[in-house]
Amino acid sequence: MANTAPVRVHMTGSEWFAAVPGGLNRYFTDLYGALARRPDVVVSAAAFGPAPEGGRSWGPVGGGTLHRARTAFLDRRDLGPDTVLDRHFGLYGPVGAGRLRNQPTVVHFHGPWAAESRLAGEGSGAVRAKYALERLRYTRADRFVVLSRYFHDVLVNDYRIPSHRIAIIPPGVDVPASPEPASSPADSPPTVLCVRRLERRMGIDVLIDCWPAVLDRHPEARLIIVGTGTIAAELRERAAPLPSIEFTGFVDDDRLDELYTRATVAVVPSLDLEGFGLVTLAALAAGRAPVVTDCGGLPDAVRGLDDSLIVPVGDREALAARLSTALDGDRPGPARCRAHAEKFSWTAATDRHLDLYRDLVGT
Repeated sequence: MANTAPVRVHMTGSEWFAAVPGGLNRYFTDLYGALARRPDVVVSAAAFGPAPEGGRSWGPVGGGTLHRARTAFLDRRDLGPDTVLDRHFGLYGPVGAGRLRNQPTVVHFHGPWAAESRLAGEGSGAVRAKYALERLRYTRADRFVVLSRYFHDVLVNDYRIPSHRIAIIPPGVDVPASPEPASSPADSPPTVLCVRRLERRMGIDVLIDCWPAVLDRHPEARLIIVGTGTIAAELRERAAPLPSIEFTGFVDDDRLDELYTRATVAVVPSLDLEGFGLVTLAALAAGRAPVVTDCGGLPDAVRGLDDSLIVPVGDREALAARLSTALDGDRPGPARCRAHAEKFSWTAATDRHLDLYRDLVGT
């Protein structure tokens, strides 16, 4: 008879989403919530910041990196025999002892930490140190999970991880059961919504630079940019001559839902190292078509819906042209976007995770 006992999983992350918004933290928090709702898994999780119900916090965000890393490394209270350790950030959490000591370990690879630091302008010494730490932390991992073929290839080519140890599991999204998504209000001006961290590789500068060409065709159009980051001041200065561009900073989920409701179309203009782009699924679940660049895993979210939503990376003219035609009406409607988002359910994502966990513990 097959073993019907629940599989035990302990997840470690960087920060809980409520403390520090961002794609990694959103995914970690939502996956924990999806697993916690399942009767066939016993899941615990820890990260920095205020934890959701059932989760645990290592303490407040901020503080020294070495202190935070040590705090997370020494926290082993949930690691019993045959508990799968599922790490979501290389720096934090115990290393894991490998299957020979009944500690199967999974690493969710959300991106190359060292390469992201290089693109953010860090020095070569810091980049090399981060790469070495990543490699060290990956040595005892039994399996890796990535969101797209793009990050699978990064692991194989840049980190020398064998392909057979990598599982590609697209992320999930919560699609509201009702009501049907509505079109943007008739009294709203044509509105483009961009929800991104304000970092160099996110391509917000390209979006700002292309905006005058959109205005040439749609003089009443507005661009709303949601998010925070290290180049926020630089981007605000770049957009200063364009009063139709609004920066909101951080907004909570209720305000974000309202912004999606009023938006005509969304945009994700990333330039590099994009594993999937969870905001594409958020836009689709809200019934809004996202125009995306052909960057990493971004196209995976819209293929099969409308491939014309994909534009070349860094191409200002192509981005402006596709946003303009989307505002003209050449875009999938709310119902089609919502139906496409339903292909990326958390049920399917958690099923695949549980298959992976069970394979590791032999049940």
